[in-house]
Amino acid sequence: MVFDWYPIERIREEFPALQRIENDYFVGYFDGPGGTQVARSVIEAVATYMKNGVANLGGAYPTSKETSILVDEAREHVATLLGAEKKNIAFGANMTSLAFTIARAISRDWTDGNIVVTEMDHHANIDPWITAAKEKNLSINEITLHKESKTVLDYEQITEVITEETKLVAIGLASNAIGTINDCELVIQRAKEIGALVSIDGVHAVPHFSVNFEELGADFLFCSAYKFFGPHVGMVAIHEDVFAELEPFKLQPAPSEMPSKLETGTLNFEGLVGVTAAIRFIASIGEGNLLREQLDSAYRKMEQYEEYLANRLRAALAEMDHVILYQASQTVKKTPTVAFQVKEMDAAKVFTYLQEEYGLHLEYGDFYAMTLVEKLKVNHGGLIRAGIAPYNTIGEIDRLILAINELK
Repeated sequence: MVFDWYPIERIREEFPALQRIENDYFVGYFDGPGGTQVARSVIEAVATYMKNGVANLGGAYPTSKETSILVDEAREHVATLLGAEKKNIAFGANMTSLAFTIARAISRDWTDGNIVVTEMDHHANIDPWITAAKEKNLSINEITLHKESKTVLDYEQITEVITEETKLVAIGLASNAIGTINDCELVIQRAKEIGALVSIDGVHAVPHFSVNFEELGADFLFCSAYKFFGPHVGMVAIHEDVFAELEPFKLQPAPSEMPSKLETGTLNFEGLVGVTAAIRFIASIGEGNLLREQLDSAYRKMEQYEEYLANRLRAALAEMDHVILYQASQTVKKTPTVAFQVKEMDAAKVFTYLQEEYGLHLEYGDFYAMTLVEKLKVNHGGLIRAGIAPYNTIGEIDRLILAINELK
């Protein structure tokens, strides 16, 4: 199939890692949900900043002033990417660190009630809130998986689970393990009816489809740049009213204003330069006059292309008697993340075979979605996950299909 509207060759040229060869194959990277490859423009931007003279904030000399401008640019680009205001964007090492920091801060005044988490989520959007709740003796409610499919959440129970006593609801936009896109709008609506805060894990979603924080109506939206072609930097968009009241634990002389009050210690300045470059790279795939227009256009292209590749892989695996697919029904929207097992074969053995014989990099295990994998009753070392990225090709998909077919 020809995708005249999708510049796959130009996109692949932007990723030096795609030239890596293993066992006479150019490596096929299907490990994007754990971290994508880094775009050349990102690498060059980071290197340029570090070569030209780095500096901390607050100085009167040029390199310090330049760093301040670069931080502001990164904040502005992330705000545009997420559909938020620049003043409501904060940076940190990763989502997990930011979530623990925020959880500790917002739970200061908790005295009773409950919090709500889901059985679908990555534990970065579970454990920080549970830890805070347990310290304050709050109870834990769960939105469980659907009893039959176990690949979607059971939304019929949310009015019972999210109660008048609920302080916070945490849910992911999409499952990093099996790709299910959750109905967050329904959950957010219920949470807002009773005045609860909402934390959204967008780490797996933001690399694959356009997100608008203000339209979602959540209080926290987390994501990480290393999942969309950039460096290891975490970021969060926070509702302005919530952010204004937030009192993070910090050093006494540290800033008290938004958004700096959440950014403890010195920021990863070179990483923030890479964040800006990564967002600009995504925008370069689309068209439009404004950055948000370019990003939306790029996401539409990437979604359509990735969906074709994912459906090609899913259809082939579904025809293999020796393969078990773990996915929601066709009526449920999914990211291009395909989870499976080869029957009666240890996941590590399959992983090793795909890498050593065919130069394919997949991942296996529970991907920090331990509750989900446990409920799916997955054995033999966990799920095998093929995470498709915008730089993958039809040829790589067919190589993966061939390799798995040989394992019967």
